[in-house]
Amino acid sequence: MKVYDASSIRNIAIVGHTGSGKTQLTSAILFDTGMVNRLGKVDEGNTVTDFDEEEIARQHTLSSAVAFAEWNKTKINLVDTPGSANFFSDARAALRVADAVLVAVDAVSGPEVQTEKMWEEAEAQELPRLVVLTRCDRERASLERCLDALHADLGRAIVPIQLPIGDEKAFTGVVDLVGLKAYTYPQDGSGRVTEGAVPPAMAEKVAAAREALVEMVAEADDSLMERFFEAGTLTQDELVQGLRTAVAGRRIFPLVCTSATLNIAVHPLLDAAIAYLPAASERTVKALDKTGAETSFRVSEDGPTALFVWKTIADPFAGRISLFRVMRGSVKADSTIPNATRDSSERLGHLLLLQGKTQTDVAEIKAGDLGAVAKLKDTQTGHTLGDRDGVRFPPLTFAEPVLSYAMEPKARGDEEKISTALQRIIEEDPTIRYSRDPQTHELLLAGQGQMHIEVTVARMKRRFGVEVNLKLPRIPYLETITASTEANGRHKKQTGGHGQFGDCTIRMEPLPRGGDFEFVDEIFGGAIPQQFRPAVEKGIQEARAKGYLAGYPVVDFRVTLLDGKFHSVDSNELSFKMAGRIAFKDAMTRCRPTILEPIMNVEVFVPSDYAGDIMGDVNSRRGRVAGMEQHGSLTVVKAQVPMSEMLTYEQSLTASTGARGAYKMAFSHYEEVPSHLQAKIIAASKAARGEEEEDEG
Repeated sequence: MKVYDASSIRNIAIVGHTGSGKTQLTSAILFDTGMVNRLGKVDEGNTVTDFDEEEIARQHTLSSAVAFAEWNKTKINLVDTPGSANFFSDARAALRVADAVLVAVDAVSGPEVQTEKMWEEAEAQELPRLVVLTRCDRERASLERCLDALHADLGRAIVPIQLPIGDEKAFTGVVDLVGLKAYTYPQDGSGRVTEGAVPPAMAEKVAAAREALVEMVAEADDSLMERFFEAGTLTQDELVQGLRTAVAGRRIFPLVCTSATLNIAVHPLLDAAIAYLPAASERTVKALDKTGAETSFRVSEDGPTALFVWKTIADPFAGRISLFRVMRGSVKADSTIPNATRDSSERLGHLLLLQGKTQTDVAEIKAGDLGAVAKLKDTQTGHTLGDRDGVRFPPLTFAEPVLSYAMEPKARGDEEKISTALQRIIEEDPTIRYSRDPQTHELLLAGQGQMHIEVTVARMKRRFGVEVNLKLPRIPYLETITASTEANGRHKKQTGGHGQFGDCTIRMEPLPRGGDFEFVDEIFGGAIPQQFRPAVEKGIQEARAKGYLAGYPVVDFRVTLLDGKFHSVDSNELSFKMAGRIAFKDAMTRCRPTILEPIMNVEVFVPSDYAGDIMGDVNSRRGRVAGMEQHGSLTVVKAQVPMSEMLTYEQSLTASTGARGAYKMAFSHYEEVPSHLQAKIIAASKAARGEEEEDEG
């Protein structure tokens, strides 16, 4: 494999909504550049970048995958990213090693929610973009309609540099508005291209579109604007160079048309990517110096080597595979390099180029290129490899989980295996969390959505042989009191030898929400010896952990120890612990106990047309809408909703918005459950505890 310099490398992330044709487009590029010997099809499960069994079964990209192509003496590194909101963090991480973005937009559906989110992320990372209108051969495909939607949603700077030849099923090629050439193709998937003149029937339309393009390019540069006013147009060289400069400066986003399934117009897409998107050497990399101050530099072989690890693959056979980009310098196989993040050293074995799951050994990888290495001992996603006194790259940030499921091992004794498997998977996917709920004692698996969690469980089974059952988690309700009272607890038991005796008087009163529990000792004198008083608190702590109404912990109350009695022979710690428990239960009968439920801060992102329906749905879930904000074409509905009402929200949101909505939520606080719902919670809790007792029996 030839070693390319940064000036001959294009690092391109392919992004877009689920089903927009990203993987099929990648497959067509690899076929037309001769990297594979047949055109892979997503529906046949034989594409290069969707190689995971779950991806093949679901016919959706679930994890970013790398491939490379060679075209006109240029290496094009492609990162095929997932388009589902469940895997947004993985797609966003790919942008950190890209120099430009291909935004796939379905010619029928137009821009969708994830298209808009990835567009915003690409803008935040200052990446040039080229819009690819995919599936132009489909019924109801329309450049005009999609362009109107793109302008409304993503801005007026998107401008076609091609026009389609033929509509819908008659789509057979494109006219290049810059070179004024027509490229036509058979519809057999071979990709054979015929170059010719602009069809006479399209001459007027092409002239108008080219004039609009020239005006856009002129507007993006003051000197070109002067030339345009003087001459009434731009020369071919001025147009090409002006377009390239405007694309690099994110003032123009060119649009091209394709059908990857029929392999139509992929060649001119590749030409456009090389002509207008920046080389790796032209991009400025942001970093932190050894003092933590921001710095930046151009990608180059000059200077100390610096690598950024942007993704990890947990391979059950090869171990941990770290995917990286060489930001500066070069790296060679069988060398040692410091891990600047961990202040340790890593021994590099074989350096790899990835073509999907296929690995190719190389001796060296230069600045600007993407590579991989297996079995690094300390390195994780987001780490910097390079001189300890050199630069460090800002770590990746990952979304917090929005949904949790309870896991039960199918086989007894598999809990340790579950932990080991999930630790490996989290190395690959840091948006997964797992924990033991201290209150419900359930093992919880948390992720970005139902599909995310289901895919994680499937990977546990396939890669590590661990099977689990998923179920909705129990809601971590709490109990509290709403009134004050005094109570007495007396424990007396006489046996053949020493008896047991403990007596205490307490006052119980509510605390503000979040106060948890306080114990105050106000005994003066020796009504209860000092060594026995902590036992009273311990007894109350044990009793409150088991709850009173429905078995949930009691919180937000204060217990004051007022008085008591003891026996010089029969009193001991156990006796006073029992007395404390009795006093607690006696007090609960008069403190007007109630049940608290967790309330979540929820943000729902939907196209504006759905905002009214979403607010109505939130209200039906006992939620309180706190406000709305406009983010481009999206409306963000902010609300507070009980957790119990959000367990199945993802499915509902997907169904009501046609998968165009997304949401995130985080714990806010606890509130009292409405009285008409408390009886149901108490009954359900008693039924569940009865089943557990039967199982234990």
